[in-house]
Amino acid sequence: MSLVRDTLRTSSITEELSDAEVEIIEGLFAVQDFQSGEIIVQPGDKQPDNLYILAHGDIEVRIESGGEESTIHVLKPGDLAGIITFVGGAATDITATLYAVGNTKVLRLARAEFEKLINSHPMIVYKVMRGVVRNVHGIVRRVNTQSAELSNYIYRTHGRY
Repeated sequence: MSLVRDTLRTSSITEELSDAEVEIIEGLFAVQDFQSGEIIVQPGDKQPDNLYILAHGDIEVRIESGGEESTIHVLKPGDLAGIITFVGGAATDITATLYAVGNTKVLRLARAEFEKLINSHPMIVYKVMRGVVRNVHGIVRRVNTQSAELSNYIYRTHGRY
């Protein structure tokens, strides 16, 4: 199997796709290599409408706060990035910078390429977008859990701290 197909099979966006459907979308992805510390995506990028899937390595998601950068999450293989602008959000909504940790391989899907499937393969588009929504839901659940744990810690509730 190829790196693209293997990575797609670890991602939530292909959970509902058959092998034949994965073959159709696999050609839409470009593989990009990054060295440790290289920026993958940052606020102000000129081509922000790409969906990224981590194939190999790790990606640190950092935000600037109080003049310093803080890591808020580390992406693992199969995780998605660039979701907001891929689904049509404004480039000004990008507030995080993604950095490669070690040698990193990323799959990149341009929105314009994906949109070409709307007329020819609408069910693939539908299933992939359902996978994107599932991924976002997982992120929201994780952040909500972290927020509740932080609140418990700050207010010393539930006797765990």
